[in-house]
Amino acid sequence: MKVEDVMTRRPVFLHNTDFMTHARQVVRDQHKRTLPVVDNKNRVVGILTEKDILGIYSTKSNVTVEGFTSEFPEVYPDMDMMHAAKLMIDAGLGRVPVIRGSQDRTLEGILSTVDIFRNMNLERIPAVTVEEVMTRDVKTCSTKDSIAKVWVNMRESGFSGFPVLKNGRLVGMITRRNVINAGYARIEREDEHGTEMGMSPTVERVMSTPPYTLSPQNTLREAVQAFLKLDIGRFSVVDDGRLVGIVDRNDIIKAFI
Repeated sequence: MKVEDVMTRRPVFLHNTDFMTHARQVVRDQHKRTLPVVDNKNRVVGILTEKDILGIYSTKSNVTVEGFTSEFPEVYPDMDMMHAAKLMIDAGLGRVPVIRGSQDRTLEGILSTVDIFRNMNLERIPAVTVEEVMTRDVKTCSTKDSIAKVWVNMRESGFSGFPVLKNGRLVGMITRRNVINAGYARIEREDEHGTEMGMSPTVERVMSTPPYTLSPQNTLREAVQAFLKLDIGRFSVVDDGRLVGIVDRNDIIKAFI
């Protein structure tokens, strides 16, 4: 299957001259984790991710998107879907722009892990369990941790979501999406509401509940079906009430590849 068969055409995008405050609003309103950035000739010059959005703390900032773009693996419409998936996994991205060619970087569409999930042949998924592909060293946070603290940990660790514990029990998940949607994204000074670091609200104010979980014994096929049904980026893995791991879409695609 080719990329052009599964990609999303006419994607939402940003111009490199747009202000970052506008970009943040687009990310929030459109619920996009990654956006292509184009120049005045519709040529892709980079991507903007949620992590990049977290780099803006002031509502009055007049910096443009151009200074915050990231590189991305080149994916073309006639490329094999699973080859493109490998490039995405290697780059640690869940969405990438699809450009016309190596010389012509005109934006043709977006390829996401969701597109890949929806078009995977379930009969070819390896007969292994979630336990065999999950991440065991799970970074967690508490309901009483400040959003500022969790945000810094996200930036330093590169993780985009943490399971949330209360008295050692799993109660929810906090993600970059939660922080951005709530308007509490900040770096060193203040968030959108003018809140200073020492006054940052707690995790329980914005976390997602209830926690979505899988068992270590669930098969990859069952995991794929759960990801598609709920349209979330990760599951906590729980065994006999105890958090033992976390699994995301990339873990599943890696196993499939």
